Amino acid sequence: MTFPDRRRFLLGGAAALAAGPAVAQTRYNRPGYDDPSNGGRGPWTEDDFFTPRGRRSARDRFFDADSAEPDYPADRPARPGRRPSAIESVEGGPGLDYRRIYGPVDGEPFPVPAFAYNRIGPEFLRREVAYDGREAPGSIVVDPRRRFLYFVQGNGRAMRYGVGVGRQGFAWSGLATINSKQEWPDWYPPKEMIERQPQLARQLSELRSGIGMAGGPRNPLGARALYLWQGNKDTLYRIHGTVEPWTIGTSVSSGCIRMVNQDVMDLYLRTSVGTQVTVIG
Repeated sequence: MTFPDRRRFLLGGAAALAAGPAVAQTRYNRPGYDDPSNGGRGPWTEDDFFTPRGRRSARDRFFDADSAEPDYPADRPARPGRRPSAIESVEGGPGLDYRRIYGPVDGEPFPVPAFAYNRIGPEFLRREVAYDGREAPGSIVVDPRRRFLYFVQGNGRAMRYGVGVGRQGFAWSGLATINSKQEWPDWYPPKEMIERQPQLARQLSELRSGIGMAGGPRNPLGARALYLWQGNKDTLYRIHGTVEPWTIGTSVSSGCIRMVNQDVMDLYLRTSVGTQVTVIG
């Protein structure tokens, strides 16, 4: 290192120390995953992803068509685990083959690339758990507070999935049934959402059922959607896939339950129209 370079390096370090811990926190505690004010569980954003070769989009960082374990920054802190809820307990046993479970899916009209499952907290990966809830086998239970969805299997067991849930003020809870199921669904955002987010209008077009976005790899509903109704009334609440898998385990959506595409495709095969869904308040 030349003398001018050394001088600039030392002066820069001295300036950072003089500025105090607030600057250090701003520069090095990147908000979105290690901000203490958010319990260390804030949403990951595109700005968090950098490599020596330059910036890549958040979508590219979480999807990889060839491998479920792309080269992520090695210094990214692991998300803390969560304790089991009162109605379930995690059991030990042989691990699931997540490379296969979250690998690319063939035979679909649109690509479903591999999901980098090691980029979310391990508690949000699909797994079977012990379950002592009262719901009937074949039903679904959503626990928005803990960011889990359970498919009740009976005999004290359930399949548990990690989910993303509604932001404060948009959450919904109650009892409903699955009125319909759709593969690669079209998306019809309500007028209220378009009014809140007018930039959405540029992505919408006239479809068979109104103004919306056709199903496909960029559609916010992902590869599958389950539509929840109460009696003859649409709750406008959905369980669906996502094009933003880094949001699993966070509160970001406008009220709906989002899942990794591979997980919602698995749940889709396990459920039928008429399935009861309980969303815990």
